[in-house]
Amino acid sequence: MPELPEVETVRRGLAPHMQGKKIHGFHLSDKKLRFCNVTTKIQEQLSGSIIKELTRRGKYLCVHLDNGKSLIHHLGMSGSFRTEPEMNPLKKHDHIIYEFADGARVIYNDPRRFGMLFITDSDAIEAHPAFAQMGVEPTSAALQHDHLYHQLKNRKVPIKSALLNQHIIAGLGNIYVCEALFLARISPLRSANTLRKADCARLSDAISAVIEAAIKAGGSTLKDHKQVSGETGYFQHNFKVYGRKGLACENCSCHIEKTGGIKRVTQSGRSTFYCPHKQK
Repeated sequence: MPELPEVETVRRGLAPHMQGKKIHGFHLSDKKLRFCNVTTKIQEQLSGSIIKELTRRGKYLCVHLDNGKSLIHHLGMSGSFRTEPEMNPLKKHDHIIYEFADGARVIYNDPRRFGMLFITDSDAIEAHPAFAQMGVEPTSAALQHDHLYHQLKNRKVPIKSALLNQHIIAGLGNIYVCEALFLARISPLRSANTLRKADCARLSDAISAVIEAAIKAGGSTLKDHKQVSGETGYFQHNFKVYGRKGLACENCSCHIEKTGGIKRVTQSGRSTFYCPHKQK
């Protein structure tokens, strides 16, 4: 599933093609997404509205309109957007189409149809169920060392599980939690409530650094993620531990034949990669 860097990459790619433009037509396919509350009547009402701004919250893309409404997209497991300068034949699995007066289109394609689409009032968007309990953004000033410490000090769960909780920090997923914990030299198996303030300081800095680097690299493409241009992200080439079971970690000084290198364990049904020698 796309994590924050992938969604932010999509937002940045779409913004020049959508912001300030008037919607000429808005269409949905007859195939249902995982969730969609946009009715046929609402589709008709969207025609003529102007897209004021594209924002992101956690793993969601938000399209804010001048009529006081906002569309909230979630890419699901396999969703992607593409831009087209003219009316070309639609492709299989095209499910959401933004049409503009100049003939250009922005199209959401989703083979597995796990994506979601909500419409809500813009001035109440933070109260929407998708966002009401969402934590701070990992690239915002709100992710201070003390904030993370106070969020974790009473949680008797593995730190890996705590960081995947969207109520604590928004947008983090399996890949970037593994990478941030390695950078902070903290074991994913460690109980969250054992982290000291110094640990939380290293961890919050590591989270911000990993997310910013991943955004700069266009996200990670392991299977489905594509940028709006059709290019893949390349942060996967910078992974320090994720998917590297049995390999040496960065600046490795241990004997791989003795230690076995990077370990892979399963936590809550997800693969966790870490270096037992460096992460304590």
